[in-house]
Amino acid sequence: MQQAIAVLDSGVGGLTVVKEVMRQLPREKILYLGDTARTPYGPRPAEEVVRFTREIVDYLQQYHPKMIVIACNTATAVALQDIRSRVDIPVVGVINPGARAAIGRTKTGVIGVIGTEGTIKSGAYETALRMLSPRLEVVSRACPDFVPLVEDGNFRSAETHRVVTESLASIKQGAMDCLILGCTHYPFLSETISEVMGPEVSLISSAEETAREISTILHENNVLAGRDEVPVHQFFCSGEPRKFQEIASAWLGEQIRLTPVVWRVPQLGG
Repeated sequence: MQQAIAVLDSGVGGLTVVKEVMRQLPREKILYLGDTARTPYGPRPAEEVVRFTREIVDYLQQYHPKMIVIACNTATAVALQDIRSRVDIPVVGVINPGARAAIGRTKTGVIGVIGTEGTIKSGAYETALRMLSPRLEVVSRACPDFVPLVEDGNFRSAETHRVVTESLASIKQGAMDCLILGCTHYPFLSETISEVMGPEVSLISSAEETAREISTILHENNVLAGRDEVPVHQFFCSGEPRKFQEIASAWLGEQIRLTPVVWRVPQLGG
């Protein structure tokens, strides 16, 4: 049986990473779990996010994945090292890949970061960015109202534009030329965010760089899927499945039309 890449998130946000993994690694099987019953993670205490992440990893382990991808910035910030200490397979987060992508793009050295309250409070992006380039100027802003919009499938509307405009008003600075979307939900709102920030600001999603890191690790461990593999992807959510499946199907589009998909709803801790 083909071993999967297990991807977890607080909801639908990690699908942005899944889409890029499917594009770069089309033979790899994806096992995705979105904790839609307990989203958002951003406002929750760190110890609670760690507990939730452990529960999801424990659930996914029964499928014997070859890698775990924490496609949630909040969980990456507070639980990545904990999960790495608990499992014997590679565990990848999304913060360091996102930081690398931004540093490769910026010309002014002024980088903005938007994310959940938990991610911004952790300072994880500032740490990752300055470890790579100490002279950077980093401007951060929590945008807690974005995740509920995405989980509701409300990507483009007058309400969305208003919320995005109000949330980003304080972060717009003349010298900033890159804005890291420090939550995997945020690329769903990228059109509106780009409109508000203007054409001079490049939006940085960690998805592409994360997929590259996944590919590198699988290659180094000699566990890339074979040329003849035809993956059967599995998508789970912990809450009401209809909206989750609707958003996932629309976002992934052609990727999941080309290969079979199994939809399930797991039982997780309360």
